[in-house]
Amino acid sequence: MKGERISSLVARRAFLRKIGGAAAAAGAVAATGIPGVMRKAAAKSEPAATQESFPTPDYDWTKHRWAFGVDATKCIGCLRCVEACKRENHVPLDAHHFNTWVERYVYLEGENRARVDSQADPVNIAASGSQGEYRFANRYQDAHVEKAFFVPKLCNQCTYPPCVQVCPTGATYKGKDGVVLIDQSYCIGCRYCVHACPYGARWFNEARGVTQKCYWCYHRITKGMQPACVEVCPVGARIFGDRNDKQSPISLFIHNNRVQVLKPETGNEPNVFYVGIDKEVR
Repeated sequence: MKGERISSLVARRAFLRKIGGAAAAAGAVAATGIPGVMRKAAAKSEPAATQESFPTPDYDWTKHRWAFGVDATKCIGCLRCVEACKRENHVPLDAHHFNTWVERYVYLEGENRARVDSQADPVNIAASGSQGEYRFANRYQDAHVEKAFFVPKLCNQCTYPPCVQVCPTGATYKGKDGVVLIDQSYCIGCRYCVHACPYGARWFNEARGVTQKCYWCYHRITKGMQPACVEVCPVGARIFGDRNDKQSPISLFIHNNRVQVLKPETGNEPNVFYVGIDKEVR
């Protein structure tokens, strides 16, 4: 039975990639008669040997509740976090694919709304000199700036993730430690999850035909290490830890600050907590 399911999955993925239609993807999944919940169970019990899978057999995900913090009052927009993430997680070295990115918010004198740009902005790409380097252009050097700040963004690992709800194969699932994972051996490339994410945290890998996102460097944190972006931040703007440990950096960060989450109205209950952002940050 297991062999038949795997053969069916491989055949279906090949078919879907050939026709390239999301509607056909939904129809093909329905035709197999294999519920998404079964895929989810399979993904949990037999994860693929990739970075997002369990890297050590002794890791117990029931004992952890991971969370992430961002202190926007400290971020200097150096983008070392972006570069470290790309190197660590094999994200394409261009200005269009990111697991984590940084947005710049600038309030000019006499304007009521912030101007927002990120690494994907053409002006910033030109200022960087290449798509493999990431710098913010100094486009406001002659302007009257009232306020400006940087906002790092990444997957929010929601408590109630919409991406998990819409995945037709169970490739996207939430671990018991709170991290939303993708078993890419089950991903059919339908991109439903990409469209369902209200934070724009997912992207489609055209070369591999699968969806990718930030996992908080799952292959590192399950071995007691910090995410790559946290490790390289020179000012401590990124904070990570286990909320089950009341003395962990993230627990103290949440306890000692007036934290915010992005888009609380969605009911997703994000697990990335911010300090120092305005209401315009979405």
